[in-house]
Amino acid sequence: MLLQIVIGFAVAILVAYTAYRAGSLSRGGALAALVEGTIIFGLGGWQWAVLLLGFFFSSSLLTRLFGKKKSTLDEKFDKGGTRDHDQVLANGGVASFFVLLHLAFPDAAWTWAGFAASLAAVNADTWATELGVLNPSAPRLITNGRAVEKGTSGAVSPFGTLAAGGGAAFIALLAILVIPASFLFFVIISFSGLLGAMLDSLLGATLQAIYHCPQCDKETEKHPHHKCGAPTVQIRGWRWLNNDLVNVACAVTGALSGVLFFLAV
Repeated sequence: MLLQIVIGFAVAILVAYTAYRAGSLSRGGALAALVEGTIIFGLGGWQWAVLLLGFFFSSSLLTRLFGKKKSTLDEKFDKGGTRDHDQVLANGGVASFFVLLHLAFPDAAWTWAGFAASLAAVNADTWATELGVLNPSAPRLITNGRAVEKGTSGAVSPFGTLAAGGGAAFIALLAILVIPASFLFFVIISFSGLLGAMLDSLLGATLQAIYHCPQCDKETEKHPHHKCGAPTVQIRGWRWLNNDLVNVACAVTGALSGVLFFLAV
């Protein structure tokens, strides 16, 4: 176990440093990734690490491929393509927790289901965010179907929904490849991941703190200042519920759904 932890730490350093140099992670994000990577690589093993790497590299690749397309919507999003420590912990913290649960319950298969489903959920949400901007028509709020601007929190589109399903299925596929399982397990992880992403959109449309820039007359997640420098004013949601916490809720929903469905069948 000690050797595995040392190897996991070394691999986590390599991945975090490479991502930092590539601009995918901030310095704080790299440190958070180092901690999560050491837990998942060192305590879980290579099978668990494959799913984490699948999420990280696929999401980073999509950010790079479609960054220019999404850059026109930077005024909407709280943060840019370089992930900070809060984003890293929000996306991987739940998965890391399930690795620790695996240590406490080494013979329990549900810890693997929860781990895989949590990463399927955050991957689904990330793919939807990165690819949803490619939808040719305006997205619609998940709550009432009203057409809104691209990048609006809580908005969904055909491209975005398909991307979410693809992101969840990608992690589910990796899961059954590294630890062979039935097609039903693939379906459970995929559906749980998509469910987490849908909750993310629902919270974005209802309870997440959303602000308005009076100077640009734009709705945004940015606070206390918009991209233009003007102070933003809250127009809906709970002030404490930012996008990072919504991502945590997404991961928790995916994980709990995965565990419950796995135990039910």
